[in-house]
Amino acid sequence: MRGVAREPQRITSLGNERVKAIRALEMRKERRETGLFVAEGASILATARDAGFAPVTLVRLAGAVDGEFQRSLVSWASGCGAEVLEVSEAVLGKLAAKDNPQTMLSVFRQRFVPLPDPAAVASGDTWVVLEEIRDPGNLGTILRTVDAVGGAGVVLVGNCCDPYAHETVRATMGSIFTVPVARVGVEEIAPWLAAWRGDVVGTHLRALHDFRDVRYAGPVALVMGREGPGLTDAMAARCTRLVKIPMAGTLDSLNLAVATALTLYQIRGPALRL
Repeated sequence: MRGVAREPQRITSLGNERVKAIRALEMRKERRETGLFVAEGASILATARDAGFAPVTLVRLAGAVDGEFQRSLVSWASGCGAEVLEVSEAVLGKLAAKDNPQTMLSVFRQRFVPLPDPAAVASGDTWVVLEEIRDPGNLGTILRTVDAVGGAGVVLVGNCCDPYAHETVRATMGSIFTVPVARVGVEEIAPWLAAWRGDVVGTHLRALHDFRDVRYAGPVALVMGREGPGLTDAMAARCTRLVKIPMAGTLDSLNLAVATALTLYQIRGPALRL
């Protein structure tokens, strides 16, 4: 979407109201109320541009030596009608991540999708259903993995962490802009899974089947439980297949993002080619 280009605004004060508003997006309450979030780094902003997102605000370090790539992002933001803020190093230090901060960031509008109609989901699709996942780093990594394997999207069930938290967005490496995300209550997921035409697969410690030995019938809904407790009994009962990732060491479980990645690559294997 093209808008009226706006002249960049120079900001050096930490007390500036625009700076305060962007900093406030670190809080989930503010993100929920405004529907906005922050993404940092030129490569991630380019992914947003290519995915059809339009920035609300673009912040860049004043005086930074930009190449053609960075200048094209400023031109894109300005052409979308976004406000462009050129800030001092001190101001950017308050807005950017503390570890490996970037010289450019943007504010975007959040985007959630409705649950897809189970009857209309293509047979080759894989959706990942996450039950009350709490770790933003895990969620970001899972979104990135879903993108990598060509998954159709992610469904967040119940009291999950925020997919638009800064840590999550950063961990996705841009996949927050390319992977559809639905957000539903616990009461909504039961009829949706009951109407699913293919396999509803859950990983479970009490499962009898090795996840590598199963022939998965698409479309596949891969259901993963919260870090630590895993799937609730109610969610496990909604699965048509429970599988297990075998381990030879002393531990009996894997990090959620790792377990999801292993299972996704097994399910999506036939569709993946070099």
